[in-house]
Amino acid sequence: MDPQIKTQQKKKGVITTLAELFAPSFPDLKKKLRMADMAATPIQFLEKTITSTLLISGGLIFLAYLLLADSIIYNLKYKLLIGLLMIFGPLLLLPVVIFFYLMLYPDASTMRRQKEMDYEIVFAGRHILIALKSGMPLFNTLVGASSGYGIVSKEFSKIVDQVTMGVPVTQAVRDAASNNPSKYFTRVLMQINNSLSSGSDLANSLEGVLEQISKEQMISLKEYSQKLTPIVMFYMVFGIIVPSLGVVLATVVLSAISGGVKGLSSLLLVEVFLMITVVQFLFLGFVENSRPRYLI
Repeated sequence: MDPQIKTQQKKKGVITTLAELFAPSFPDLKKKLRMADMAATPIQFLEKTITSTLLISGGLIFLAYLLLADSIIYNLKYKLLIGLLMIFGPLLLLPVVIFFYLMLYPDASTMRRQKEMDYEIVFAGRHILIALKSGMPLFNTLVGASSGYGIVSKEFSKIVDQVTMGVPVTQAVRDAASNNPSKYFTRVLMQINNSLSSGSDLANSLEGVLEQISKEQMISLKEYSQKLTPIVMFYMVFGIIVPSLGVVLATVVLSAISGGVKGLSSLLLVEVFLMITVVQFLFLGFVENSRPRYLI
């Protein structure tokens, strides 16, 4: 056997072995990493994910045992089954939950990348359109669009770099379109590629695509404004009215039943406050993530 291969096998640790074991379970991970513009290979990403999972879950398990120590000791004496569940529950559940949560990072990165590209694509496309109508060659227009338009400019820079290294323009454009999560950016690139392949007027065809994208983005904004009304109503009911009136009603009912002796404990009020806080953050996060971001 080659000595270099032996050295590589010796260097392979437990984390790498686990990553290679888990890799077949995520066959689309390579595509997700490419869409998220992450340079890591699936094995490298799994290695980092497993390492982070062990560190985070180890800290949370230690904290859980520290907080539940008295309850665990009590249940081990009087309720053995519950005590065993409290011991092995965090040990088995937390690593799994954290691992699959961290595995969502490429998807989240892809969504963020898509939104950033959709935000700039129309203005970048109009920059290319104006340059083409002024008689500038396509390569020069791509060079001009490779700065000033955020992540869209980075994608055009990749195309320019490939063409500079000798890759045909059509091939570079196809590669950029295949590794891109934005349907609008992909549509612009495919229109450029189709026009170059067929020899049709690129400026006119690109102008039609940009007008269609602008209309779709305007429709998306109108749909969001219509969707926002029931979301606000849901928030008003479950985030404000139900908690506040529910606490008041529960206090009145308990006081009436017990003759003013019993009421809501301070611990329960704190729990209700925490629940309302969670609802507030969930609402704000949902509204922020669902809001279309376009520069039109």
